[in-house]
Amino acid sequence: MKKISLTLTDKYIIKQLLETFLLGVVVFTSLVFASDQFLYLIKQVSSYGIPLSTAVKTVILQLPYIIVFTIPMGILLATILTFNKLSTENELTIMRACGISLTRLTIPVLAFSFLMSVFSFIINEFVVPAANMKAKNLMLEAIAQKNLPEGKTNFSFKELGKDRQLKRLFYISNYENKQLQGITVLDLSKKDVIQVIQSKYGTTNPDFWGFNNGVIYTIAESKKVMNTAIFSNLKLYSDLNFSDISKNYDASEFNFFDLAKYIKTKTEKEEPQRIALLKVMLYEKIALPVTTFLIILIGVPLAISPPRAKVNRGLLFSIVVIFCYYILRAVSSSLGEAQILNPFLAAWLPNIIVLSLGSFLFYKKAYLV
Repeated sequence: MKKISLTLTDKYIIKQLLETFLLGVVVFTSLVFASDQFLYLIKQVSSYGIPLSTAVKTVILQLPYIIVFTIPMGILLATILTFNKLSTENELTIMRACGISLTRLTIPVLAFSFLMSVFSFIINEFVVPAANMKAKNLMLEAIAQKNLPEGKTNFSFKELGKDRQLKRLFYISNYENKQLQGITVLDLSKKDVIQVIQSKYGTTNPDFWGFNNGVIYTIAESKKVMNTAIFSNLKLYSDLNFSDISKNYDASEFNFFDLAKYIKTKTEKEEPQRIALLKVMLYEKIALPVTTFLIILIGVPLAISPPRAKVNRGLLFSIVVIFCYYILRAVSSSLGEAQILNPFLAAWLPNIIVLSLGSFLFYKKAYLV
C-alpha cells in the first residue's frame, strides 16, 4: 500500500489555511458574541436581577456553542483567502501548469476541514451540553438564592415586578446557611393596599419566598391598618416562570445519544411540535459539523478569481454564502419545527444544497476552465 506523505505544497497550503482559519474563528466568534450574547447578558442582569459576575460566567459558557457555528465560517474564509492568494499571485497557475490539478491542491484543505468537522462534533457532543448545563445551574442558582449575600447581617433587598417597578422591599437581619432570619417585607404588589410582613424565619427557592412564624399587617392607602393575620407558613410567589426558564435549555443539555433517548421516551407526553423541534436539533448535531467539510466545495471555486480581476470577489461571495447558509438553515429548521418538512430533511437540506452547488462550481473550475 502506497504511503501518503505531505508535499511541500501541502504544507504551504495547510500553513496558510491554519493561520487564516484561526483568525476567522476569532473574528466571527467575536462578532456573534458582541451582538447576540451581549444582549443576552443585559437581559440576565435587567430581567432576572442576576449579579453581573454570574451573568458574565453564563455568557462565557455559551462560547463552545458559538464556536461550533463559527467553525464552518472560519473554514470558508480560510479557504477563500488561501486560494485567492494563490490565484492572484499566479501561484495557482504555475502549479497547474506543472501538472498539479485543482483536485490535488484541494486534498490538504479537505483533510483539514475533515479534522475540524470531527473537532466540531466533539465540542458539540461533549463540551456544549456540559457548558449549557453549568450555565443553567448558575443562572437558576442565582434566581433561587434571590442574590442574597451569604453571611451578611442587617441588609435590604428589593424585588421588581414585570414592569420594572418596585414590587417588594425586604429587610433581613441575617442570612446564613440558606436561611433567612428576622424578616420584614413591604409588599406593594396588591392594588390599593400595602402589606407589611414580619417573620422570624424564611427560605428562598426559584418560585417563591417561604416564611415561618410571622404576622401580616394590611394597610389601606389612608395608612389605616385594615387587618392583622398571624401565620405559621406563608408563600410569596415570584413573577418569574421558573419552569419556562428550565425548559428552554433541555435539548442543548443532551448529547446526540441522550437526546435520541429523550425523544423516544417523551414522544407520547410532549406536544408534536416540540418533538419535531427536538428531532431537528438531534439531526443538526450531525449535520452542522458535516457543513464544515462540505463548505470547502464552495470555497475553492469562489476563491479563484478570473484573470486580471481587480476586485477580490471571492471574499465578498464568502460573506454572501455565510449569510445565505444561515438564513436557509433558520428557515429549514422552522419548517421542520412546524412539521412542514420532515425533521431529518429540515436538518440536512442546507447541506444538500451546499453539496449540490459546491459540486457544480468545483467541477466547473477544475475541469471546464
